[in-house]
Amino acid sequence: MFAIVGIVVVIGSVAGGYLLSHGNMKVLFQPYELLIIIGAAMGTLLIANPLPVVMGVARGAMGILKSSPYSKAFYLEQLKMLNDIFNYARKNGLVKLEVDVEEPEKSQLFTKYPKFINDHHAVQFVCDTLRMSISGGVGHFEIDQMMEMDMEIKHHENTAPVVALNTVSDALPGLGIVAAVLGIVITMGALGGPPEEIGHHVAASLVGTFLGILMSYGFFGPIAGNMAKANDAEKEYYNFLRIGLISFIRGSAPILAVEFARRSIPAHERPTFREMEKTCKGGGGA
Repeated sequence: MFAIVGIVVVIGSVAGGYLLSHGNMKVLFQPYELLIIIGAAMGTLLIANPLPVVMGVARGAMGILKSSPYSKAFYLEQLKMLNDIFNYARKNGLVKLEVDVEEPEKSQLFTKYPKFINDHHAVQFVCDTLRMSISGGVGHFEIDQMMEMDMEIKHHENTAPVVALNTVSDALPGLGIVAAVLGIVITMGALGGPPEEIGHHVAASLVGTFLGILMSYGFFGPIAGNMAKANDAEKEYYNFLRIGLISFIRGSAPILAVEFARRSIPAHERPTFREMEKTCKGGGGA
């Protein structure tokens, strides 16, 4: 939502300032300049990156239109889920979790939490960790290392589209100059013609530079920054799951393991202990 507001503010500020200085908006409408800049920018993206990264850029750019899923309410639901899992394992033994871990989409423990079960990667992260613990013979230190490695690999994959979009953003001012130079070439061919025609070509050339700089610093760069923050928020969520799981695997009581997980939540989204306790008791553990 804030990203949409920001886009409107950027466009409104630039267009409003231009109009207040008695500028002619028709002059800024140069479709050929826009085609050169946007087309070349997309071309550089395709040249430099494999298809999965390009698709990641598209998904990430569309994702800025949505609010972050990692809210306080979301974390409260995840805390209750961890509490249910840990209490079930404590009462019935970890081995009883094997059926739930092998088929989480059919598990009564997991299917009560649609936000979790719809996140394929989070489900794999939790179930694979519990599977290793159930199998025995693997210490909590090794399991923790596995989770950290899993998190780092996923974060690296999520960072690749951000780097790719930042590269395109850095290239846009230069591509704007390319469009401007082509406009100057056209202008030179029009020398000797009416002054109005030459002025129109010069204006079109300058618009190319303007568009390249505006798109770089006003849109593409900030979108990449928004995507990076979304990736960080996802990593914080996985770290939350990791802290809760490893605390329980080390032998902490369910409520203590859940409290460890709560303390790992970023401060601006972290529920209070009373909120967590009330949520976990409402409906109880399995």
